[in-house]
Amino acid sequence: MRSFIKAAAFLVALLCSIVLAALYLTPWPGALLIRYVFDQGAAKASAALEKHVPPQISAQTGLHYDPFDPDGYLDIYRPANPPPSALPLVVWVHGGGFVSGRRSDVANYLKALAGRGFVTVSVDYSIAPGATYPTPLRQLNAALGYLTREGADLGVDSSRLILAGDSAGAQIVAQVSNLATSPAYAQAVGIAPTVKPQNIAGVVLFCGLYDLKAMNTDGPFGLFLKTVIWSYSGSRDGLADPKFALMSVKSHVTPKFPAAFISAGNADPLASHSHALAETLTAQGVRVETLFFPDLYEPRLAHEYQFDLDGEAGRLALDRISAFIRSVAKP
Repeated sequence: MRSFIKAAAFLVALLCSIVLAALYLTPWPGALLIRYVFDQGAAKASAALEKHVPPQISAQTGLHYDPFDPDGYLDIYRPANPPPSALPLVVWVHGGGFVSGRRSDVANYLKALAGRGFVTVSVDYSIAPGATYPTPLRQLNAALGYLTREGADLGVDSSRLILAGDSAGAQIVAQVSNLATSPAYAQAVGIAPTVKPQNIAGVVLFCGLYDLKAMNTDGPFGLFLKTVIWSYSGSRDGLADPKFALMSVKSHVTPKFPAAFISAGNADPLASHSHALAETLTAQGVRVETLFFPDLYEPRLAHEYQFDLDGEAGRLALDRISAFIRSVAKP
């Protein structure tokens, strides 16, 4: 019996050593754990949105915006009987900490948004650690090129785009919007924009991160942040990579940045990023609309609060972005 206990203890110790070694040598174990947790949350949020999907929303799904990219797909949602005039086109990029998520996660939300009188598009991109920065930027850029080239056949008006995203998707949207409107930034990132600056009417940014220097990797979310940075940058020391540092879009915005709607919940650990980006853009003379909540606002609004349409704040956010989209999409 004693020898059995010793053997079992040895196996447990060996297994722990293997797990610790794996965590040190590769971001995959941590990224897969984050992916599992985030995927569960996304599924729950999507299910809760089902009752808010209006009837008679038509869908074009599985459109391959890049035939050479196995992840290069998008879906389009629109009112079943749209008015004869062109509807605003909202291109949404899902979140997931760069290591999780898929376009179907936001399908029900985009159907609800389409019910407000818009054409909405959900774009897929490759996630880390399998794909690293700046792959999602190139993919969104390719998707915008596809919508621009094929707009007439798809029945969408790509001349007044609204780019939108949540969490990691908000960061991707902010960065692509900036490289599309700043030639110097596009050159630094190494991506030639497929959309003209004047064709981006506005951006909608929920709960994003926009400044790597503001990320506290020693705080309560330190392990999560380190795993995400390692996964997305492809390096344990990703923060020291000057190319990766370009994703700190707050430090590179110009007065040419599109009109922006920015929001985050009062209990979102990334809320300071949204406040800081709004202040920076305002100082640059960019039109900025915000939806922030007092510290004492109850119930406390966590990361991605906007997807809760059963809550007053989520419904307010949907109302506010609908009004913003209509205002900036006017010819």
